[in-house]
Amino acid sequence: MKANSLILTLLLSVTVAVTTSAQKMPLVYDVENTGASFPPPNFPVLDSLPVIYPLPDPFQWADSSTRIAYKTDWRQRRAEIGAMIQHYEIGEKPPRPDSITASYSSSDSILHVNVTVGSHTLTLTSKVIPPAGPGPYPAIIGMNSPSGSIPSSFFTNRDIARIPFMHNQVTMYGNPQTSDPYYQLYPSLNPNNTGQYSAWAWGVSRLIDGLELVQDSLPIDLRRIAVTGCSYAGKMALFAGAFDERIALTLAIESGGGGATSWRYSHSELPGTVECIDNTDYNWFMDSMKQFSGDNVLRMPIDHHELMAMCAPRALYVTGNPDYTWLSNPSCDVCSRACQRVYNALQIGDRFGFSIMGGHTHCLIPTDQITEIGWMVDKFILGQDSIFTGYVVDSPYHFDTSGWITFSPAIIPDNPTSVSGSEAVVNSYDLEQNYPNPFNPTTTIQYSVQRSSRVELRIYNALGQTIKTLVDGLRNSGRYSVRWDGTDSYGKAVPSGTYFYRITVGGYTSAKKMIYLK
Repeated sequence: MKANSLILTLLLSVTVAVTTSAQKMPLVYDVENTGASFPPPNFPVLDSLPVIYPLPDPFQWADSSTRIAYKTDWRQRRAEIGAMIQHYEIGEKPPRPDSITASYSSSDSILHVNVTVGSHTLTLTSKVIPPAGPGPYPAIIGMNSPSGSIPSSFFTNRDIARIPFMHNQVTMYGNPQTSDPYYQLYPSLNPNNTGQYSAWAWGVSRLIDGLELVQDSLPIDLRRIAVTGCSYAGKMALFAGAFDERIALTLAIESGGGGATSWRYSHSELPGTVECIDNTDYNWFMDSMKQFSGDNVLRMPIDHHELMAMCAPRALYVTGNPDYTWLSNPSCDVCSRACQRVYNALQIGDRFGFSIMGGHTHCLIPTDQITEIGWMVDKFILGQDSIFTGYVVDSPYHFDTSGWITFSPAIIPDNPTSVSGSEAVVNSYDLEQNYPNPFNPTTTIQYSVQRSSRVELRIYNALGQTIKTLVDGLRNSGRYSVRWDGTDSYGKAVPSGTYFYRITVGGYTSAKKMIYLK
């Protein structure tokens, strides 16, 4: 277990950059937070925050200086948005603790994840419903149920494992106490300064950590994980997907106020009829968010089109139900159209969809929405690339949103490159996923060097032991490729299994996983 912990710490603590090539942005990442290394922005107090009447520009840096210039900037801008949501709305989401163990019993299909901080241990227990066959399986994590409000047959027919996240094991729904396991782990946090959506999002991330640790006994495809939930659990799914980049697809069903809606727009609706900052459940959010009640909502530096946009470049689908006024459905429409503009600007419009459809009970998903969910799942979880999901939009609202959505729809460009011979001048360091993967007998690893730097690129086995050094020397600015033939430093063929490759260059470190199959 100590060796496995070592390599997971190596993998999970590194920084991952977005590719600088003229291709679509990655569908999913191997780490919880690719922007963890960026410093947080400044957090002005209420009286120092400017009034922003329309929805804030998701691409404008927190210091209001300029907009991001390239797609590679989105990683840092996304980190800024996440930091502000934590500071002003939900409280801190702590990073992955050092001590996590997990076990899976195939006899009763129970996954146990033990998270220890100091002298306290929190245990997550999940009754997994795996499909037949050897795996690896895609998986859906349902908030407090195996598959949320989506029928179980939807997933069994697709051979997708169902994994419930039992949120009361972290903090008790509707009655958070300092004695709850989560607040025992982190005594500096409490139900006043850290809302349950921060705690629950943390819990979902720890469940995924557990899945990483039990690959031999529960072979989940870690790059094909989705989350879902409805109503308050729809908010939970949205926060989980926004704050963990290992989640490939987020399905937030009828999440209402505080979920896939705009705090600003909801404030403009008839007072008391919809969920807004003034009347939301403050078990879920930190108490200090109340400072943005009433017209002070216009001083909030972020809004929930940006929470939704944190899922980008990963896939997101949200729904509303106009038969239930409390859900702030016009607000969901405006917020979703603003989020759609973000996805379009990043040239990944096919990865976002929304549907606001009535004629059914709350959380009883209608057939048309099940069909659209099927498209999203089949494409982004099952990898059926030929399925068209571009601009999946269903809404009864057709009002003018131009007064709310004023930020530029212009496409955010790729980083420019200028080619000279076999090298290109690039604007960031980067390590790309090897291809093919899985592989036999050889695979190619590509990386980018921003400026002349010493590069170390090494291969490690699952125990964290160095297998081979592929690069160790000075490289000029450019993009490079190196091949690995599945041999160690002595030229001996390594056995089939999971390996990791890690680059260190110019203060940048990144690691990725690959599979060698003979």
